[in-house]
Amino acid sequence: MEDPDDRSGLPRGIDHVGVTVPDIDDALRFLERAFGAVPLYRNVTPDHPQKGPETEKILGLAAGTVVREMCMVALGNGPCIELFEMHGPDQRSAVRPCDFGVQHFAVYVDDIEAGCRRFTEAGGTLLTEPQKQPSLEEGPGNFFCYGQTPWGMIVELLATPSRARFDAVSPEKRYQPPPRHAG
Repeated sequence: MEDPDDRSGLPRGIDHVGVTVPDIDDALRFLERAFGAVPLYRNVTPDHPQKGPETEKILGLAAGTVVREMCMVALGNGPCIELFEMHGPDQRSAVRPCDFGVQHFAVYVDDIEAGCRRFTEAGGTLLTEPQKQPSLEEGPGNFFCYGQTPWGMIVELLATPSRARFDAVSPEKRYQPPPRHAG
């Protein structure tokens, strides 16, 4: 019988989100300009791509797909983004938010207007102007805005400094990145 107090095997949190892009260098430039992202390391490079039946099986790729490059990228305080540049048969554009699977990720910003400005100046497209958070997430300074990256992926910019309403009904506090240190 399982021990109900055994926490082994449970996640400690999200480590990274994998994102496939058409051109890794273009994506890095966008993420650096829009979010101050920091490339950490390249684990796969064009001179040593990953390909073949074993790679296809491990990653669940279509036969003939080549992983040309991979770069782990830090984004403030929180999970990393693992960028992949892959080329393969029958490749498709980014999924729409109404399709099954991961539909977007959100980045926390202290200043929604400045975050949206950086996003568009980097080449992204906002779907709307920043909106007030609805329902339980409504509160002073709580705003969100969805945007589309140059390669078609949806990203949400989010500010929720007023958390009392949803924290009051949640069994645990919702994660919030720690304040950014000056420097």
